Amino acid sequence: MNNKIWLSSPHMGGTEKNYVDEAFETNWVAPLGPNVNGFEADLENYLKENVHVGALSSGTAALHLALILLGVKEGDEVICQSMTFAASANPIAYMGAIPVFVDSEIDTWNLNPKALEEAIVDRIAKGKKPKAVIGVHLYGMPFKTDEIIEICKKYDIPLVEDSAEALGSTYKGRKCGTLGDMAILSFNGNKIITTSGGGAIVCKNKEIKDKAVFLSTQARDNAPHYQHSEIGYNYRMSNICAGIGRGQMEVLDKHVNLRRDMNKWYADYFATIKGVSVLSEPNTDYHSNHWLTAIVMEPDLCGGKTREDLRLALETANIESRPLWKPMHLQPVFREAPYYGEKVAEKLFEKGLCLPSGSNLSEADRTRIKMVLEDFFKYTES
Repeated sequence: MNNKIWLSSPHMGGTEKNYVDEAFETNWVAPLGPNVNGFEADLENYLKENVHVGALSSGTAALHLALILLGVKEGDEVICQSMTFAASANPIAYMGAIPVFVDSEIDTWNLNPKALEEAIVDRIAKGKKPKAVIGVHLYGMPFKTDEIIEICKKYDIPLVEDSAEALGSTYKGRKCGTLGDMAILSFNGNKIITTSGGGAIVCKNKEIKDKAVFLSTQARDNAPHYQHSEIGYNYRMSNICAGIGRGQMEVLDKHVNLRRDMNKWYADYFATIKGVSVLSEPNTDYHSNHWLTAIVMEPDLCGGKTREDLRLALETANIESRPLWKPMHLQPVFREAPYYGEKVAEKLFEKGLCLPSGSNLSEADRTRIKMVLEDFFKYTES
């Protein structure tokens, strides 16, 4: 059988090992060191906007710390985009807080501004003003930033920007990760760049970043002995992982361009296929890294074929694809959580599929994918 074509696999640039070797040679095998400091500086220089970055063990850890730093407590409510990976919502539960889920809009598949404001107004009327809003740049597509920020400012609610999938994306020329009051990044193995596992918190001032780092290293007070006045966490990124990240930063823009090129390849192919649409930027304000290329299939226009039929056809050819994120308000673990909106996220989940999008896909890989697509969509020729 042919080798597996993955949805989004790690893609090394070649210099990562130099940083890792240096860490071994200098014995910086710890959750601190020159690579950690250097990786944070690399990210700050890339993101601009005078942000301050703390390198952590995961994007989930970053989001957990963001909620702590925003003062979320047990019983508080936090609004979260429903169509997202569970890691966007789980930290709310870690806090003993209550997630309030909001539907998507059809242009970017992200947080629906109308439904967001409806949720805020209703929760305030019920005596529970939300403590934060978590907006997600789904699959690298920026959310409707101006509208979301305007609503959050109107009700004085901080916006946490989940940019786990959006490093390298921009809105009106500004990098995702710099748009909210606080932001998080992910460097999991399937992301645009990877540190094998890891993430970062992006803060507007150094004091907040320093507090995040303090909490991420078990909240050790400044004393000659181990003293703790606050609960801390083991969330700091290791110097080894940060070394991988430093090498990956050298190829980040290249990887973004390769993913965008793969997205264009799919868009060109599906331009002649009835009933299939590709997630794309609504206008020139949006610039997506196209971390994953996602499509929606309309069975009525696709000869009765569904996205699950296509997923299975690709799987038979040893090609990985994946349904869109199942909305959080449909997940058993969050079945009791409030939800605002209509059924946009539900319909996207029902009809949507993510296709192989890695920056390391070869021409041979494209040929194999195209062969499956052409065989699957043969009905369009009639």
